[in-house]
Amino acid sequence: MIRTVDLRSDTVTLPTERMRLAMQQAEVGDSQKDEDPSVNRLEAMSAAMLGKEAAVFVPSGTMSNLSAIMAHCQRGDRAVVGQLSHILNSEFDGITTVAGVMPQPVPDYDGIPTPEDVEQAITPAGAGAPRTTLVCLENTHNWASGAVGTPEEIGAVVAVARKYGARVHVDGARLFNAAVALRIEAKELVREVDSVCFCLSKGLSAPVGSVLCGSKEFIDRARYARKILGGAMRQGGHMAAAGVVALEEMIDRLEEDHQNARYLAELVAGLPIVKVNPSRVESNMIVFEIDQEKMARGQFVKALDDRGVKVSTAGKTRLRMITHYGITREDVEYAARVVKEVCEPSADS
Repeated sequence: MIRTVDLRSDTVTLPTERMRLAMQQAEVGDSQKDEDPSVNRLEAMSAAMLGKEAAVFVPSGTMSNLSAIMAHCQRGDRAVVGQLSHILNSEFDGITTVAGVMPQPVPDYDGIPTPEDVEQAITPAGAGAPRTTLVCLENTHNWASGAVGTPEEIGAVVAVARKYGARVHVDGARLFNAAVALRIEAKELVREVDSVCFCLSKGLSAPVGSVLCGSKEFIDRARYARKILGGAMRQGGHMAAAGVVALEEMIDRLEEDHQNARYLAELVAGLPIVKVNPSRVESNMIVFEIDQEKMARGQFVKALDDRGVKVSTAGKTRLRMITHYGITREDVEYAARVVKEVCEPSADS
């Protein structure tokens, strides 16, 4: 029987037994009326952990980012976003068609864009063009090999945004990965920003949901945006209860995922076909290329899949492997052996 090692994403994580029990036993109410005690607990915990006044629980990370943009911007405004960011490449339609906001891309190949590039992209008020009211950052950065942004890098961008009266939102889908990698509290990463969201359903292993945090006034606007988007929930406490367990028990263990990712990158580095730099692995992601003169990308992916190792595509030329809860050191070693078999097939294979 072929072993299956699913490295496509940390969204494939399954809830822990404690989460399942908490969901079963959750005390619930009408969360649209703020009467669900489990949702209220999750939102209060999240706001406190990120040093913000308030929070709102939403079904998905995409909805949390779109709710934030709708709460920060008016139709016709511009938002500075990274060229490789999830907001631009996977959420563009919602930003433009629903929020009516124009994304202004800047280079973000190493994660957090430079303050110089951000300043160059900002259109100040009264310039005869749509005004820039928001700057969006991503931490960790998905397509930048899971790069970790530091408080200093974020603070430098915030200073530029403030200079022009713009606000700053952080897509922190994997924010706790960044905090664990830097060995600091998550609130230190977002102390100066106006809003931040994080996913419960990735490395934290809850089955569904994200949380958006910011000032009370901002969250009131975000709640209204969530309702417009169809995300006002009733007995959301069944889902929120798993999120509470995630925040209580699943943050520190993210370091295991980071160690496994670095180990996997080291094991496959130097193999023919594969182009990977282990020093670029800062969290739980390995983004790499293959030498397509020696093997087509699709052929490489299928060869891995036939042996039980699942990876995902990253843009037009790259591939991605993500370690997560449920992936053991033995799984990592098996995945590395499979990559080696594909790269260096034996003479009788």
